[in-house]
Amino acid sequence: MEETKEKILKYLNKVPQGISARSLLKRLKLRKSDYYKALDLLRAEGKVSVSKSRRIRKAKEKKSMVEATIVSLSKGFAFARPDDGGDDIFIHADHLKKAFIKDKVKLYRVRQSPKGPSAEVDSISEKSSRVITGTLTRTNNRYEMTPDDSIRYPIRVAKNLPRGVKDGDKVQAQITRRKDSNELIAEIVKVYGKSNRAKICADAILDQYGIRTRFAKDTLEEAKRASSSQISEADLKGRLDLRKRAICTIDGAGAKDLDDAISVSRTRKGYRLGVHIADVSHYVPEGGALDEEAFERGTSVYFADRVVPMLPEEISNGVCSLNAGTDKLAFSAFVDLSEEGEILSYRFRKSVICSRVRGVYSEVNQIFAGKADRELKKKYFPVIRSLNAARKLAKILKKRSGENGSFDIESTESEFSLDENGVCVEVRPRKSGEAEGMIEQLMITANQAAAKLAKSKGIPFVYRVHEQPDPERVKTLVQLVDAVGLNSRTLKQKGELSAADFAEVLDQAKGTPIQKVISHQLLRTMAKARYDSKPIGHFGLVLADYCHFTSPIRRYPDLAIHRILTAMLQEKDKSKINRFESFAVGAAKSSSKSEVCAMSAERDAEDCYMAEYIGQHLGEIYDGVISGVTQRGIFVELANTVEGFVPADSFQNANYQFDGMITQVDRNTGKKLTIGQPLRIQVAAADVASGRIDFVPAEDEK
Repeated sequence: MEETKEKILKYLNKVPQGISARSLLKRLKLRKSDYYKALDLLRAEGKVSVSKSRRIRKAKEKKSMVEATIVSLSKGFAFARPDDGGDDIFIHADHLKKAFIKDKVKLYRVRQSPKGPSAEVDSISEKSSRVITGTLTRTNNRYEMTPDDSIRYPIRVAKNLPRGVKDGDKVQAQITRRKDSNELIAEIVKVYGKSNRAKICADAILDQYGIRTRFAKDTLEEAKRASSSQISEADLKGRLDLRKRAICTIDGAGAKDLDDAISVSRTRKGYRLGVHIADVSHYVPEGGALDEEAFERGTSVYFADRVVPMLPEEISNGVCSLNAGTDKLAFSAFVDLSEEGEILSYRFRKSVICSRVRGVYSEVNQIFAGKADRELKKKYFPVIRSLNAARKLAKILKKRSGENGSFDIESTESEFSLDENGVCVEVRPRKSGEAEGMIEQLMITANQAAAKLAKSKGIPFVYRVHEQPDPERVKTLVQLVDAVGLNSRTLKQKGELSAADFAEVLDQAKGTPIQKVISHQLLRTMAKARYDSKPIGHFGLVLADYCHFTSPIRRYPDLAIHRILTAMLQEKDKSKINRFESFAVGAAKSSSKSEVCAMSAERDAEDCYMAEYIGQHLGEIYDGVISGVTQRGIFVELANTVEGFVPADSFQNANYQFDGMITQVDRNTGKKLTIGQPLRIQVAAADVASGRIDFVPAEDEK
């Protein structure tokens, strides 16, 4: 039978157009019963197909597909990133099938080469928007647009330009293709203004990432109705009355969306922590306009000059903000801990609170440092015992976390000062004191307790998860650790790594010039934290159970689990809680996507503001530290956190070669440029539109 099947397939290879069953039988001169039996088997195996006209053809071979997203587009080629991870895949323009940046595609003929993987696009499974932002430039009497997105070449602009548009403007364009070729054409649909202003570029970045700055009419109307309602007796029914407790909020001086408050007291066994969170789910009903809007936004977005809130200000800064001296509905977590910081028990209750003090981080830090004046001491007197207990508890929690293997990675955040015109006039490192660290530890504990409760009850939930690092990335980390002369033994052990293994490497680098590069590589090695409906644990925090419970004003996952936990407290029938299963899955997936989008937008906007600031200091000389090394040159970070690029060929009479890891070596003199090394630079150029900053070596470094 196998021989008969093989004869049929061999002949069908010669007639790709197909042949009738009778003609094929006649040509092959096979026994009729064997022929039809073999034909039936081949059809069942999917190796032949039979048309309505009874013509037999060899079935097309099924392609092995890889699902991916187009992440960069250049003239002549593109790169796609596989959805399940792995290296980016090269695609020649001839095999792109008109796929565009951010399109979801199916790839086939994936093959490996010394230069990396390559493939061809089989089909576009999901088209992205063809509306992008960029900067308009005029060259040779025609306009082109340099895209902000990962399109690596300028696009010709259609002739019908809007009135008043100028060379150098930041614009938005609809991208089409010429009918007679694959050439992209940009039709300008929106003009933001001059691209040398960070504020203008930030406007474009919001559009680029699809972040809406305005709320729909029905959403605003629902928010106004919620904010105008007073707390009624019905609202208070069943709630724990905590209005006489020594509760306070602690936030930055400029914060308006105060969504968490604390109270801490000593007990016979240790400590009782109270974390009281704004009861946002009470004011944002399930399935309403507010809820749908919050789900789509996923998170608030923070730029140097503005906040794009997840919820309208009537909710975020108004009825839900835990303003001092005002009765507010809350969702309270009470966690009892031992003297060693071990969680002994926990309970969650709907409550009503009245914050005694609107705490400010800088003020609390002064109190802890013993530098508070009489007025400050008077302000915090109603909650000072709670603050002192909270301070002691936070130190215990921090110590316990470190003993379990958790570690802090050095990462410098930037803080920006703008003038009255919105121009960035100062950049500096964001300082974090003891009060900030204290609140972080207390919030982590409340988040952990909420996740423990959900897991113990087996209810649908949205967990904050952080998976094991990818083995290939660990190998890269090992190479770096070995290259800088540290001991990588703990990273080479078989089986799963622990956070303690990473902490051991970081301890070796602590206080040395390479501490920052090791911290940076550890961050790159670890997986990105995300949301999931399954409790798979948090690698970085060394916690089996973790979630985000404490910020429902600005994060949708927190709002989602408030809704689920509310149902758990109210419903005795578990089947009514299980209805949240698909909701939890959807909220986790959507919120993870929104978080990545918001972080990318925030990072791009920061680059623009940094370029705007340093552009006012062209030609000036600064002392910096080498923060990165590449094939083309080095990155240098200044004390104020501004980072710029120094090309290797800008060093006079030198021939620098990259060692593939962290050093450029001058082949003429043997001089090295390596991470952590100080270097004096001169500011050469700054492009606000792209956020690019260029340095050159100062005269004494050349």
